[in-house]
Amino acid sequence: MPISTYLLKRVHRNTLSTTLFFIAAVSVMLAAPWAAAVAGTTGKISGKVIDGKTKEPLFGVNVLVVGTTMGAATDLNGEYFIINLSPGIYRLRASAVGYAPVSISGVSVNVDQTTRIDFELESQAVELNSVTVSASRPIVQKDLTSTTATISGNQIAKLPVEDVSSLVNLQAGVVDGHFRGGRTGEVKYMIDGVPVNDVYSNSSSLQAEVSSVQEVQVLSGTFNAEYGEALSGVVNVVTKIPGEQYSGEISAYTGDYVSSRTSLFQHLGHISPDDLQNFEGSLSGPIPVIGSLLRFYVSGRHVYDDGYLYGRRIFNPQDSSNFSATDPSQWYVGATGDRAYVPMNWDKRTTLQGKLAFSLGNAKGLIFQGLYQKHDYRTYDHEFQLNPDGDYTYHQTSFLGATSYNHVFSDAAFIDLNASINTTEYKQYVYENPLDPRYVNPQRMQDAGANAFLTGGTQNWHFSHYTTTITGKADLTDQITQVHQIKAGVEADLHRLQYEDFQIHVDATSGFRPALPKPGDFDFNQYNNHPYQLAAYVQDKIELDYLIVNVGIRFDYFQPDGKVINYPDSIAELDALHPPFPNSFFHNASAKFQISPRVGISYPITDRGAVHISYGHFFQIPPFEFLYKNPNFRIPLSGNFPEFVGNAIGNADLQPQRTTMYEIGLQQELTPDLGLTVTGYYKDIRNLLGVQLHIKNNFKTFAEYINTDYGAVKGFTVSLERRLAEGFGASVDYTYQIAKGDASDPNEAFNKAQASPPVEANKELVPLDWDRRHSLNFTLTLGQSESYTASVIGRLGSGLPYTPSFYNQRTGLENSDTRPMFFNTDLYLTKYLKMFDLDFALFLKVYNLFDTANELQVFTDTGRAGYTLELTRSQEAPRGVNTLQQYFTRPDFYSAPRQVIIGATVSF
Repeated sequence: MPISTYLLKRVHRNTLSTTLFFIAAVSVMLAAPWAAAVAGTTGKISGKVIDGKTKEPLFGVNVLVVGTTMGAATDLNGEYFIINLSPGIYRLRASAVGYAPVSISGVSVNVDQTTRIDFELESQAVELNSVTVSASRPIVQKDLTSTTATISGNQIAKLPVEDVSSLVNLQAGVVDGHFRGGRTGEVKYMIDGVPVNDVYSNSSSLQAEVSSVQEVQVLSGTFNAEYGEALSGVVNVVTKIPGEQYSGEISAYTGDYVSSRTSLFQHLGHISPDDLQNFEGSLSGPIPVIGSLLRFYVSGRHVYDDGYLYGRRIFNPQDSSNFSATDPSQWYVGATGDRAYVPMNWDKRTTLQGKLAFSLGNAKGLIFQGLYQKHDYRTYDHEFQLNPDGDYTYHQTSFLGATSYNHVFSDAAFIDLNASINTTEYKQYVYENPLDPRYVNPQRMQDAGANAFLTGGTQNWHFSHYTTTITGKADLTDQITQVHQIKAGVEADLHRLQYEDFQIHVDATSGFRPALPKPGDFDFNQYNNHPYQLAAYVQDKIELDYLIVNVGIRFDYFQPDGKVINYPDSIAELDALHPPFPNSFFHNASAKFQISPRVGISYPITDRGAVHISYGHFFQIPPFEFLYKNPNFRIPLSGNFPEFVGNAIGNADLQPQRTTMYEIGLQQELTPDLGLTVTGYYKDIRNLLGVQLHIKNNFKTFAEYINTDYGAVKGFTVSLERRLAEGFGASVDYTYQIAKGDASDPNEAFNKAQASPPVEANKELVPLDWDRRHSLNFTLTLGQSESYTASVIGRLGSGLPYTPSFYNQRTGLENSDTRPMFFNTDLYLTKYLKMFDLDFALFLKVYNLFDTANELQVFTDTGRAGYTLELTRSQEAPRGVNTLQQYFTRPDFYSAPRQVIIGATVSF
């Protein structure tokens, strides 16, 4: 049976069994008196009602959230609170016998935050018309005890961003996905409070589309105890809920890259609307006949981008050439390509999302949701510029299914119940069928010499992993007094990780036809592991007039389900060992647990300012790929292997990585619409993933993953925000940060040992690869919501570090020099129209407005992307079809050129 058919059948069986298990888990949880919790999806309103004349507190005043069944009555002190509110904009109404009702509109509620709304009621002898006033979002969020950025869906709709990750990268302290100097994979991603990390790599397995987002919460400081398995930050995306009224939207756009730098970016002179296509839509409202008891929300998006990096099909992968002769006239060039331009960094994504909301008795609701995303893409490899069909393509299919139930015990207590399943299937190959006859002998990739583009050949490895995470969470919230809000929860995560990589053999042993190695060989790795995690936490939010305290503690437990190699004491014993190994050669990995205290304090210094300090311990299990890598424990004594195979052995006994974080900050209202925020922070990072080197047969170095790396980050941010008012809004933030560690990559020590000549591992802290010392972000929004809007996003940053070298020999310390600075500006213009009872919007987006040539990568001998000293060195001309100048022209070293998008949206 072809391996591709086997994989498809296996995935189908796994999906069926996992789905049945998930349905059973949901049934058990809904039948129990408690169930699982959705962390961080609701907020709170509180305040005080007084007599407008006497200023005395009023008892028994009804405060209602208009359009809902939610509300509260004031106590003897005139105070009230309303919890369990989804993020959004609300209208409050306060009424009491003998007083004129007062309504306040525009009340903003954010996740995990308290919005304070106070009322003054005027007494009356006879009933008069109610008084209506408008509220505005407070400049100073006094209950904020650590750095949290909250961006509403309305704000997002006015910005030139295409996905949530672009929005996250605009936040102070975030550099290309690195939160405050941390490595990638240290951030927890959540959708509606449900974790969506792919545990193999710990990256986000899927993302909600921006048109479906109600609010994005980015926590880059010392987040509360309810959030675990994150070292550097949390991104919580709250998506739109089904509405009471019918609403819908359809949007489409097209565009292309428009740049004068056509000598660098070949084929960009050809403008085609087919190069960029986007179609998306949504529909929400009550189910007909059933009415408000059952409501729905569905959305979908399909987007394709050809990219800006092209190759030219001069050669097909099956072509062969011979450049062995010293006389170029004797070279044989077997070029059968059609010379067509081929996109080499294209990206295609399809997303479907659906929600069903039930109203059930003494409950806020029962919600079922599903989110499906298929992502196909390619990354540019310069070597394949003339043989573009021989390189890998990447394919990821993810699904999130979740059931959440919110049960209200009283006005002061509720429980959130949640069960979810998150699956990710990732594949990497040239041709999906590993026995495809188009695979050729790897020697075809060596026909050309040094500094020459490939004139044939295919990448002959297949790589795939399939992960399933079933999560159950329970989250109880109880406002036990006006001052104390207790939140406690438990969580269980059951994981299944299936992995496979193999090399396709096309050589004399296979008759020069594609063949597969045997499972268990060093170039055919498989494993199937079932680790699980348990967690519990409790936290108390103490809200006094003069002090707000968030204090909590978290317990995490991890059972890795893996075996660990028992390394011999001597090199001779190590050299003598060959697989298959006896059971005595291994021991079972032990369970891990840790306790994480967290505390944050906010002290309002005036009615217009507040100071906060926070401290916490944060733990995270390393990405699972490093626990189970190379399960056969085989180290080949020769040959080069892709990074995902490598000469490294996983370690299922890895300890959790650990960060201790400190933060102090100030919020200050400068004017009713302008606020200043200053924050300083420090992170001590320990037990990071690294490698321990071993030597086999006295010459072959291989690595075992251990907890050995460390780092330290310190910095401060300064932010100014002018909220949107009278048609104008703006924000600017500056970050100064020093991020140092002994290694930027877990494999760094191994890579240095393999260098020629070998490089000694760092014995002191050096700047990390993402150490951007200075960052400045700004946004500007103009216009009226019913007429037009114009917005600009700008980013300015100092260059990232690199290690200088000359002729492949270091000329300076690691990361001791910096690349050129980075600058980018994006523009978004929208014109609103109303026709036939429909709302129309015509828009123009321009990314990289000034077509800035940002040098993201550089040649290490010059520190620039456009020039290398290799062009001046006396050396033999390339044995191939290109010149040295062509080979060292690197379009992939630059950021994307200007992209222009035009489109329209229709909504009702």
